[in-house]
This record gives sequence, structure tokens and C-alpha cells, in this order.
Amino acid sequence: MTKPTIFTISAAWDDEAHVWSGHCDDIPAATDAPTLDELLAKISAMTIDLLPDNHPDVDPASVYLQLTVSREAAFRAHLLGGPKFDHFPIERDRDTGRDVDL
Repeated sequence: MTKPTIFTISAAWDDEAHVWSGHCDDIPAATDAPTLDELLAKISAMTIDLLPDNHPDVDPASVYLQLTVSREAAFRAHLLGGPKFDHFPIERDRDTGRDVDL
């Protein structure tokens, strides 16, 4: 059995272009796609093509691709755009001045 070879694909969402951009310097390969599934399919095809030239000793059947995904803009917008603590008015009953038994 051949030892697995794992290549890490770094993917980030491009909010302006509305695509996922991915690259792996070890293969080397870079591309973009509208979905992560399509990005992985493109990088997989590129890996099969580029592997013999860049890693002739690696068996293609032993290759595994690992995605590392970053979508910072959406996370930042979520943090900055969400409700703030001081935006919640607290409704209180009017104090009637009656005695309270504790």
C-alpha cells in the first residue's frame, strides 16, 4: 500500500467576483469557481495533469486534497453588522410605590 500524499488547498471567498479562489503551491495549481465543489473538481483535474511533472514519485491514487477555507468578509460583516447590546430597549413596569414582601 502506498503512503497517502496530502496536498492542502487554500481557498478564500472573493466577495467582489463572487467566486472561491483556491491555490496550492505544492502542486502548483491555482483557479477559481463559484462553489467549493466546483473549485475542488477543478483543482483535482489540475492535480492529475500536473502531478507527473512536479511529483513524479507520487502515485496519483495516493493523493488526497484537503481544503482550508476562509471567508473573512462574511464573518467580519456578521460581527460588525449584528445587533449591539445597547440596541435592546428594556421595558420596565412603572413603579407604583407599593410595598414588596421579601
